[in-house]
Amino acid sequence: MPVVLYGCETWSLTLREERKLRVFENWMLRRIFGPRMDEVTREWRRLHNEELNDVYSSPKIVRVIKSRRMRWAGHVARVGEERGLYRVLVGKPEGKSHWGDLGVDGWIILGWISRIWDVGIWTGLGWPRMGTRGGGL
Repeated sequence: MPVVLYGCETWSLTLREERKLRVFENWMLRRIFGPRMDEVTREWRRLHNEELNDVYSSPKIVRVIKSRRMRWAGHVARVGEERGLYRVLVGKPEGKSHWGDLGVDGWIILGWISRIWDVGIWTGLGWPRMGTRGGGL
């Protein structure tokens, strides 16, 4: 699961996203452990969630994410108040805003980018929407 958890220290998960991660985790575990032979009917069947919990003893993916976020927040809190990362964590960034001096052309470009990308323009992360009406500049 390391590929799935890459960068999870900075994620802010909604309940819906947590549920999707749990569903994905159970799907992967079912693929790994495979079906079971039912002892009564002698037929193959999928593992139930409780059986997956018994077979797979490692912590659940959502718990791992929350643990890594707490560990990362501890690291950031120890770097000191003079570092920019700490100021962002506590919500007191200082300095010049990069969004205030864009001008008309800058806001047009940002509007175009936000229509093309799935997430807000402030994150810097996302996947391009393929086949949308984003158009060119």
